[in-house]
Amino acid sequence: MDEIHKSHFNKAKDQLLIANEELFKPKEDVVTYLVCKNSQSAIENNLKGYLTMRGFETHDNESMEGLLNRCVSLNSKFKNIDLNAIDCKATKIDSRYCNEVSKVSSCFETADSLDTFLKQLKIID
Repeated sequence: MDEIHKSHFNKAKDQLLIANEELFKPKEDVVTYLVCKNSQSAIENNLKGYLTMRGFETHDNESMEGLLNRCVSLNSKFKNIDLNAIDCKATKIDSRYCNEVSKVSSCFETADSLDTFLKQLKIID
């Protein structure tokens, strides 16, 4: 499991970086799909990384909300992670909601807050 959780965390780090770089572009040049998809995937990979680090299996069809609920059951501090800004939190990652910069910025902020949370817990660097 050691390599699996590291792989999830590394993917999440790369995806968050891509989303962040896209948001630094002028508003009219931002490809909202890239921000959305990478932010959502970063959330999913960070949650899967935590679960696999703790010795649990994850599956491709799990929603962000389901993954987060599993993390909360292992560590109640995960209750501080708020997925309400993400419309597709209860379904498989979906980009149909990703058409406004303000909306995808909220999704990125959620992904970034999860990253910060995991760093505070010293789970990732």
